[in-house]
Amino acid sequence: MSDFLPFALPLIGEDEINEVVDTLRSGWLTTGPKTAQFEKDFAEFVNAKHALAVNSATSGLHLALEAVGVGPGDVVITTTYTFTATAEVIRYLGADPILVDIDPKTFNMNPELLREALESHDNVKAIMPVHFAGQACDMDAILALAKEFDVKVVEDAAHALPTTYKGKVIGSLSDITVYSFYVTKTIATGEGGMIATENEDYLSRMKTMRLHGINRDVFDRYTSDKPSWFYEVVEPGYKYNMTDIAAALGIHQLKRACEFQQRREWMATQYNQAFSSLPLNTPYLARPEDTHAWHLYVLQLDLDSITVDRNRFIELMAEEKIGTSVHFIPLHLQPYWRDRYNYKQEDYPVALDVFNRAVSLPIYPKMTDEDVQNVIDAVVNVCAKVAK
Repeated sequence: MSDFLPFALPLIGEDEINEVVDTLRSGWLTTGPKTAQFEKDFAEFVNAKHALAVNSATSGLHLALEAVGVGPGDVVITTTYTFTATAEVIRYLGADPILVDIDPKTFNMNPELLREALESHDNVKAIMPVHFAGQACDMDAILALAKEFDVKVVEDAAHALPTTYKGKVIGSLSDITVYSFYVTKTIATGEGGMIATENEDYLSRMKTMRLHGINRDVFDRYTSDKPSWFYEVVEPGYKYNMTDIAAALGIHQLKRACEFQQRREWMATQYNQAFSSLPLNTPYLARPEDTHAWHLYVLQLDLDSITVDRNRFIELMAEEKIGTSVHFIPLHLQPYWRDRYNYKQEDYPVALDVFNRAVSLPIYPKMTDEDVQNVIDAVVNVCAKVAK
């Protein structure tokens, strides 16, 4: 290979470009008709009653937790094996995250440990499962526990479009579901996210808080042919609205979501077949009949069978001109969370072990068949170099 293959790149087509140009020419760049169209299309896609576009999944999670009533002194249970945004939004509201360890096969929240956490805390307001890599959590178990303990469920579905759980698209199973359209995600608007809910009250609250706590959208106030300048600030809200420029991308990315997923799945299949005899474990599928979004493809190195650690493996992959990453550095190892809650490495042994062996490979629709083969060749070559 003469060129380095980046870990992730978006696939943007002429339809997206033309829609953005149309938006620029329209004169309406912030939240407006394109955003409304994207919300409508998205709600239909995930079979949800309502969808609300936001400027990031982080802001979406913040709005969702606020809408279900999370506040100072409350507890939200989530996983240690996630990006910091999942937990930081809990702190935004003055609440505390309670972390649970993960299932050693799926890397999703362990329902048995979730039950223990629910039984150990009286002030739990919500559960926030994370659909790791694009494979759905055990939602039957999570929803049953939420009902038993009378708590809300806000799904972090940043990886999970178009994931299904027992045939149902993630988006209408729980109280609120939040997606990410960050540049590396399964569909990309650069920055951006979407909230899906069945609940009218939650929708109304999040829509108000999305834009400074104002009870009318800017688009409604500035495009009417009658004077409509009046508005009321009913809460100290946030600035979390999506722009029409981002929505213009999203409208067409969404149309390609299933196509993108099929391409990612094909790549995952090629990897699985090529790596079956190597000193590593390929991703585990809990429900092969369901749709896995394949946002990530995470290897687990068999460290007992090779002569290097995970960090050196990544360096050797870079020498082969393949970009890789690690998903995730568990929250309990990060300085803020570790120091605030006095976590020790061994507090979450499964997440720690998974982290020490994890390598995420490139898996995105812009990759060519040759790129896929180059990734395979690099993994095979590195494994040959480091085998005991």
